[in-house]
Amino acid sequence: MRALGERTLWVDCDVIQADGGTRTASITGAFVAMVDALRHLRKQGAFTELPLLDFVAATSVGKLGSEILLDLNYEEDSKADVDMNIVKTGAGRFVEIQGTAEDGSFSEDEMKALMAAAHKGTQELIAMQRTVLGDVTLKKPKVEA
Repeated sequence: MRALGERTLWVDCDVIQADGGTRTASITGAFVAMVDALRHLRKQGAFTELPLLDFVAATSVGKLGSEILLDLNYEEDSKADVDMNIVKTGAGRFVEIQGTAEDGSFSEDEMKALMAAAHKGTQELIAMQRTVLGDVTLKKPKVEA
């Protein structure tokens, strides 16, 4: 945060067309927009290195009957027994976990399967972000005593 200085970045992402997953698409796209904004600031001399510690992406997962689904569309989402949104970093760390059993409850094994699907999905999205953005050097976080 110190590298940004006295700046506030406002990233407003509107998903113009989607069949579900608009919130997660906004989060994933907002990261790409933020990197573009930071690159612009770097060109203006605001800093020499991009103030980024890691990538961020989000996806939805759910359980419909006995099936675990990744990136649910509207029809699947509206019928899902379990609906979750997961936001993770490139290193696989969680930023947000939001999940709801829509009808009844779900087991720990089902939760593990949902989390495995979400991890796969977020890492695939981050791979796409890396492809689109090209070379992005991440800063090493400083550990303060």
